Formats: sequence, structure tokens, C-alpha cells
Amino acid sequence: MPPHTHLRVLVADDNPVVRAGLTALLSGHEDITVVAEATDGREAHEAARRHRPDVILLDVRMPGVDGISALPNLVPIASVLMLTYSNESEIVHEALRRGAGGYLVHGEFTADQLVAAVRDIGTGNAHFTASAAGAVMARLRSSKGAPLPENLGRSSATAYDAEIPNPLPRATSAKVLSQLQPSVAQSRYQLSTREAEIMEHIASGMNNQQIAATCFISEKTVKNHINRIFAKLHSTSRAEAAAKWLGTAPDSRGELR
Repeated sequence: MPPHTHLRVLVADDNPVVRAGLTALLSGHEDITVVAEATDGREAHEAARRHRPDVILLDVRMPGVDGISALPNLVPIASVLMLTYSNESEIVHEALRRGAGGYLVHGEFTADQLVAAVRDIGTGNAHFTASAAGAVMARLRSSKGAPLPENLGRSSATAYDAEIPNPLPRATSAKVLSQLQPSVAQSRYQLSTREAEIMEHIASGMNNQQIAATCFISEKTVKNHINRIFAKLHSTSRAEAAAKWLGTAPDSRGELR
């Protein structure tokens, strides 16, 4: 990227652990400043209008106005990089159709790769992780070679409509997690299938009681799994473990400082 380019970034995600990790990671680079955070698409639009960022990191599934619904109102303001668990082909395609400039799936990138993606999007270059790229290719094949959407990155869009209903009902956590398990992170930290499932629940903000109910196990068993997970991730807290799992830890060892 040009030597004097400085990127202003807005982080939109309803998970406070994810927002904190992303802000800590990106703020550690001299050419990037996180100017605002948002918990849903409506807040993202308001913050974008107020702060005029260069890049918006946008989650897909959020309460209120979700990321896909917010996209047409955000892309006239800034380049948008989807940063989410959702790797379903239909969602990836719809995000691109509505103007997203790139698509990253949690667990498929390192901290350095995330920073590189933000810089790429900020300079008008598309960026995808493996499963998102695979979803695009699968859609192209099923469409017999239809071209990629033309509106990658910045594009014109319709005016903001505060009354647009949320078209993406939130699936149950068990269904989402079974579909979106980040196998790269699981392999990297050598977690078992059950440990990876529990780590996903931790990253989504669940407490031990909620995890136990979702997985149909006792809270004591949950605690035992968490102790093993923390040992494998070399972490001492849920926030630190989640930052490493999501690829948002700021340094090369993935430690959240």
C-alpha cells in the first residue's frame, strides 16, 4: 500500500470479545486507527455516517439489523470487509452482490492475514479466505460460468431505510456451529471435536451453564474441557482464548495483551 496511507476502521460485531480483539489487533499498527465500534447494522450505519471510516469490518448475524441488510447503506460510505462465522454459499454470494469488497471466515486467517486484508480492502482490492472463495467458485460453477458480481468494494446503493425487516433469522447456536466450525483453528491448536465445539460457544459469548445446556453435559465436564482448551491455546482467560481462536490476537503468538 502507499507509504502515507492511513486507514480509519469501523468494527461492527455484536460479540464484545470479538470487537475488543479486533480493536486491539488493528490499533497496534501505525497505519490503522479504529475510529468506532458498533453492535449491529443500524449502529454501524450511524457510526459510519458520523466517523466516515475507510474500511468497515462487518459481521453477518447480529441482532436488530444484520450485516447483509446493512450492506447497501454502508458501501456508499466505506469499503466493507465481511468478517464472520458464516461461510454458506448463499450468504457469501449475497454479501458480494450487495457490495462487500471481501469476505473472511473466522478461524481461517492469522492476525497478520487479517491486517493485510484490511489494507487490501482499503486500497480497493478484494480479499477472501478459503471457504468464502470456495463458495464463490461453487456458485460460479452452478451458474455455468456466470461472472463475479461487478460491485466488489465501493458501490452505489439505495438510501438507508430504517424500517427494512431483518431477512436473516438467527439460527440456533448448535446449527450454526455445526455448519461453521473453523477447522483451520481446530487443527492449529489440536483441539478435539468436542473441545472445538465448546471453544466456539466460548467465542460466541456463552457462559458455562449455557454451554452445558447446549451440549447436554454437566457444568463440571464443561470446566474440565475449558481447562484443557486453555492449556492447548496457552491462555489464561476466555477473552484471550477467544482472540486466539478467532485469529484476532495482536502478536505472532496470538496473545491478547
